[in-house]
Amino acid sequence: MTLPPFAICAVADIPNRRAVPFVLARREEDGRVGPWPIFVLRWGRNVRAFENRCPHQNTNLDWEEGEFLDGEGTRIQCGKHGALFDLGSGECVAGPCLGERLTAIEVEIDADEDICLRAPGLVEDDDVDSGEGLE
Repeated sequence: MTLPPFAICAVADIPNRRAVPFVLARREEDGRVGPWPIFVLRWGRNVRAFENRCPHQNTNLDWEEGEFLDGEGTRIQCGKHGALFDLGSGECVAGPCLGERLTAIEVEIDADEDICLRAPGLVEDDDVDSGEGLE
């Protein structure tokens, strides 16, 4: 079964060569709806989306709120352990989780220039508490 697209923002909402965090609502297997922290990267019309979790110790990646890229902007960098990840594949290329990968999320740009995700359990829920003080 193909999952329906879930629009999260317009392409223009993410600056070129930047990553932007989002906290979405996702229904878990037990039926509970909870926060799902992710981030989306954009280079021109190429976009990638990953869960905001380092595979080393399951911590958020951003080294400063909303900052995911290393100083050169060529790798995703874990702010907790310094691990570096490939921008395209999410594979760890240096650090304590070498060879592991970030959890990628299927992403596309639709005809309206919206960035859409295809992931199980996504729900429209503005009342979910992200747990990150963003409400």
